[in-house]
Amino acid sequence: MIVLGFVALVAVLAVVSFIGARMIERSYPPAGRFIDIDGGRLHVLQLGPAGAPPVVLLHGASGNLGDMRMALGEKLAAKYRVIMVDRPGHGWSDRPGGRADAQPMRQAALIHQALEKIGVHKAIIVGHSWSGALATAYTLSYPDAVSGLVLLAGVTHPWPGGVAWLNHLIAAPVIGPLLAHTVILPLGYFLIDAGIQSVFEPQTPPPGYDTRTGVRMILRPQEFIANTQDIVALHGAVTAQSPRYGEIKAPTAIIAGDADRIVYTDIHSRGIYKMLPDATLTVLPGVGHMVQFAATDVILKAIDDVAAKAKP
Repeated sequence: MIVLGFVALVAVLAVVSFIGARMIERSYPPAGRFIDIDGGRLHVLQLGPAGAPPVVLLHGASGNLGDMRMALGEKLAAKYRVIMVDRPGHGWSDRPGGRADAQPMRQAALIHQALEKIGVHKAIIVGHSWSGALATAYTLSYPDAVSGLVLLAGVTHPWPGGVAWLNHLIAAPVIGPLLAHTVILPLGYFLIDAGIQSVFEPQTPPPGYDTRTGVRMILRPQEFIANTQDIVALHGAVTAQSPRYGEIKAPTAIIAGDADRIVYTDIHSRGIYKMLPDATLTVLPGVGHMVQFAATDVILKAIDDVAAKAKP
């Protein structure tokens, strides 16, 4: 009877998760267009004049393009062609390579395919948090396609301590998908508000952040798995690519907060600043991880400054 009861509970949770995921998707439909890549499609949203200088915004972990759109996209669109991408496996983008697409270099290759197809051959690349590794990987892989680089509280180097045990568990075969398809979404509905608050500390989320960004998309089983795979792969990825940062010649702006407890400024932002030949570093006192919301005007000016130095 105990076994039957457990099986019944798992089945109920799986149904609840399936229905919940479909409800989330109906609440946050695609805002952009789909671009074909090898084996699938990426969801891409463009704002601003088509002939303006292009700026590509890359979101961090546990999110989608809605985060960067709310913080920077609408404001940048007044003078730039702004391209926002749901990273592979996030938002409405496919993850054609499965676990292999957790690597920043692989995501860079897929995003480069999409940008080429929409006629973006050279752009300023802006990466937040996890996408610090992606933006630098993109620049290392396609230096001629990058006119400038902006890193916002970006992960760039290996760090002590690794990642939380839950990420390893969800990224593992069998048990990870089982948990993701049963308990993560129901639990997530109760925990996500606290999670959002913790990411913004010591600041607070702007009004309407959860609904305007569609952050609850992360609770869908396949996206949650993709996100944990990304996080687990990150340490090894930056360990491999960080010795090459001296190759990056593009003008670069690095912005971080000294109160960031998620991506340590001393290790990452100050670390890569020392390695780049043409970079500026701005460390914001009292600012946490979500610098794109806490210091939007500083970041907009930094993008303008990089654009002024960028070679067409």
